[in-house]
Amino acid sequence: MKNQRVLITGGAGFIGSTLVDAFLRDGAHVTAIDNFDPYYDIAVKRANLARPLMSPRFRLLELDIRDLDALRSQASGEYDVIVHLAAKAGVRPSIKDPHSYYSVNVGGTQNLLEAAREWNVTQFVFASSSSVYGVNPNVPWREDDHVLKPISPYASTKVSGELLGHVYSHLFGIRFIALRFFTVFGPRQRPDLAINKFARLISAGSPIPFYGDGKSRRDYTFVEDIVAGIQSAANYKASMFEIFNLGNNRTVSLAELVGALEDVLGLRATLDIQPEQPGDVPQTWADVSKAGELLGYSPRTELRAGLRRFVEWQDLQNTALAVPQPVSQYLPKIGIGQQLVPHS
Repeated sequence: MKNQRVLITGGAGFIGSTLVDAFLRDGAHVTAIDNFDPYYDIAVKRANLARPLMSPRFRLLELDIRDLDALRSQASGEYDVIVHLAAKAGVRPSIKDPHSYYSVNVGGTQNLLEAAREWNVTQFVFASSSSVYGVNPNVPWREDDHVLKPISPYASTKVSGELLGHVYSHLFGIRFIALRFFTVFGPRQRPDLAINKFARLISAGSPIPFYGDGKSRRDYTFVEDIVAGIQSAANYKASMFEIFNLGNNRTVSLAELVGALEDVLGLRATLDIQPEQPGDVPQTWADVSKAGELLGYSPRTELRAGLRRFVEWQDLQNTALAVPQPVSQYLPKIGIGQQLVPHS
């Protein structure tokens, strides 16, 4: 929506930067918050925002959402919607470090909701996760099935975020839309996620970690389909609190995924068979009929088409890395708590 004022947390990440691009294309004014956590190479995140930084309608704030005072002093403003994507990600790392996951994912969400209340922002979109369903056997998963059986600290933080949103919606009139994402993939995907990791290892002729018997299933969803759903949620007005699945409504086994990647890459994978990992659920599968009816959500990208788009992007990244000057050399260096407003 032209001239829409949007605040996006986690704006330098995989989904966040893709969403920034989409809102800017639509004529919105975008403020992005990111703390550039070194979970993976910070230069990758900065490169994600290289194009937005050239726009006079884009502002980047480098701060930590756990710091409410910094949010109040630096991010305060008039916004039509807050899209809260920032979080510590990953099921397995959350088992090793649950305290930091609760600090960021629950405490940070509390701070953003409190800021929304203080700034009179009445639209709040929250990135939840399919992991909240956990080991619920009733597939495909529907939002009105309240049997949530999370089996990792990460998943439980997302349940907590949804519940916090309900509180603020009830008490303070903030429209809260929780979006349960299902295994998002595509260009800019984090390097620790399976498709990115597998593609790099297969291309290098190295074995890929293959957990279990290959029968675990995921509902892989292309990032541009997810972004379209987020933008629809940002403009949803029909009720004050809703939860939507954003998935592809198709489930693919691990073995099928590897086979599809082999086809797209034109290479064969070497499997390093490993036991199933704690916290991993056996399957994810989204019923997206509610999002289709109320948000007009309609995932369009088939797995192999999305994998081809990802591999094309990865090839471009590899070409860029062959250039002697690092991409980060051309990007502004800003310290924690500083604000960057690009030149018009």
